[in-house]
Amino acid sequence: MQKYLTLLLCLFGMQLAAQSTLPSVQEVYQIFQNKCSSCHSGASPAGGLDLVGTGGTELQRAQNVATKLVNVNPSNAYAVSKGYKRVYPGRADRSFLFRKINRGLEPTIEALHANEGSAMPQNFPGNSLTDLEKEIIRQWILFGAKTTGTQFNKSIVETFYNVGGEKSFPDGPPPAPAPGEGFQIKMGPFYLAPDGEVEYYQKWELSLPSDVEVDGLDFKISPFSHHFLLYSFTGNGAAALPAGLRLNANHSQINLVAAVQEATDLRLPGKTAFKWDNNLVLDLNSHYINYSLSKPYQCEAYINVYTQVPGTADQEMFAALLVNPNIPIPNSGDLVTHTRSEFQLGADSIYIWGLMGHTHKYGRGYKVWKRQPNGQKGDLIYDASCSMGVPGCPSPWFDYQHIPIRYWEPLLPIKWSSGIIHEAQWVNEGPAPVNFGPTSDDEMMVLIAFYTEQPLTVSTVDPASTDISSGIRVAPNPVSGTATFTLPEGITKVRQLRIMNMTGQLVFQQNELQGNVFDLDLSSIPAGFYVFDADGRIGKLYKM
Repeated sequence: MQKYLTLLLCLFGMQLAAQSTLPSVQEVYQIFQNKCSSCHSGASPAGGLDLVGTGGTELQRAQNVATKLVNVNPSNAYAVSKGYKRVYPGRADRSFLFRKINRGLEPTIEALHANEGSAMPQNFPGNSLTDLEKEIIRQWILFGAKTTGTQFNKSIVETFYNVGGEKSFPDGPPPAPAPGEGFQIKMGPFYLAPDGEVEYYQKWELSLPSDVEVDGLDFKISPFSHHFLLYSFTGNGAAALPAGLRLNANHSQINLVAAVQEATDLRLPGKTAFKWDNNLVLDLNSHYINYSLSKPYQCEAYINVYTQVPGTADQEMFAALLVNPNIPIPNSGDLVTHTRSEFQLGADSIYIWGLMGHTHKYGRGYKVWKRQPNGQKGDLIYDASCSMGVPGCPSPWFDYQHIPIRYWEPLLPIKWSSGIIHEAQWVNEGPAPVNFGPTSDDEMMVLIAFYTEQPLTVSTVDPASTDISSGIRVAPNPVSGTATFTLPEGITKVRQLRIMNMTGQLVFQQNELQGNVFDLDLSSIPAGFYVFDADGRIGKLYKM
């Protein structure tokens, strides 16, 4: 089997609603003239930065000013040492101009260092930038700081700030990893009109000080998010792509890193890790749907990347995106099934850690079997209608918006010359036939697989087993009120603990549990059997 099993999705981006009439660079230029030109003009502009520019028309002057900003080193030596540009296309966090005007709009950007000088503009009467004005500048940067065209819908942003709207994270951004544990990546914000839908991509240069091993990826996305995918470029795959948020995938020389359909904390099994070079370039893919019919939506996504010293992991973790692009589904109201085999003759074994299917709204099920040498279905290993993807549940129930990942610890060996068979089912009662496509009105048949190329022995157990401990002791079990959870020796915290009923529905969740032993009040959970997932450690409990 090839080192990377990625079969890439070639998706067509979705267009937004009617745009503003002025080019985005001109919208930004007008803010500069109203609030910044008193200091940044003339023979000796502040910081050597002229924000008035030259040209016969306002657009020409705006474009002239952009040439002095975009990908230009600041005059501040400290900012240069940090790799900032006056405007870094696509990255507000690396744009010295935005850092100077931020003043708390973006809380994930740390305060100005003493060597960066004062925040701008200075607090002269009537000279402060409003949050809306700062947001317009940020949107121009996030969409690539282009000198032509309208990249974002200013009217949606104005409505959000002047009238109100919904936020992906109304309580503020999720905390980043602690110093020394990793770092945080943020995509957005971008804004959606009521009942709107969009899928954006963005290449993201890491510029790490050294190579790292990644042993965890915690994806923070809101319930309005349809999915989030993380890719990495190989070779010169990123070179031809524009900076900033883009609608078209334009994927070339790229591998899948991870894919999730809801907020998910991927804790890789012990002694495995994704291996990232210090100069790796990622491609972020966020798909949001605004379910509100009256309010604009502020779309954001965060990835907490947890790292360890290179050489800690015994095996590298890989990911594959296995796609069936030919899935015609008539709008007959009948159950439609499509099946696809994935194998490679003569290939070695792979060792699967996780599987997750993906469909859109007409989906009614997703299953995976081991493939026998004769091409027939063997053992059923994944059923998306069951809790944790484990086949055999008493009450199958498929929720296309919350399709589970099934994990194997120890890893599941698959002889790739035999391979696997995956199968999805749909019932289309909509207005028209559908096929494979990117929007929620199209359909998909995609299987995500996490795997290593060599076997790995770990101490936890298969979720299908009847062992209720999974390395974690729960007492009392059965529980009537408060349960005490005791973690395996050496484990001192749980980043996320979830409890699901036997149909896979989430009934309880708690984050950032500290200590080797902790108590949880489960009195609000109805009586019954449950599965818990504590950072990938699976166990069972019974509530009286």
